[in-house]
Amino acid sequence: METVILISQVVMALALILAFVRVVRGPSLPDRVVALELFASIVVGLVGVTAIQTGVPSFLDAAIVIALMGFLAAIGFARFLERGGPRDD
Repeated sequence: METVILISQVVMALALILAFVRVVRGPSLPDRVVALELFASIVVGLVGVTAIQTGVPSFLDAAIVIALMGFLAAIGFARFLERGGPRDD
């Protein structure tokens, strides 16, 4: 089980780095918003794997909060873009 957890953490860390690159470089603002949502989802996965590894169930509460915050941020950005916020595409 430790090997599977380690592989999961390494793959998610690599995905986190690639999502961060997309946030920084992303050609347009909507691409950056999608990358931020992906970033939050990957962090939720990492917190979940850490909860499994350590056996501390309260980490799952933190994962739920992070997921809700990421969802609300995506909704906020979508409303901002819908109302005609600055776009660079």
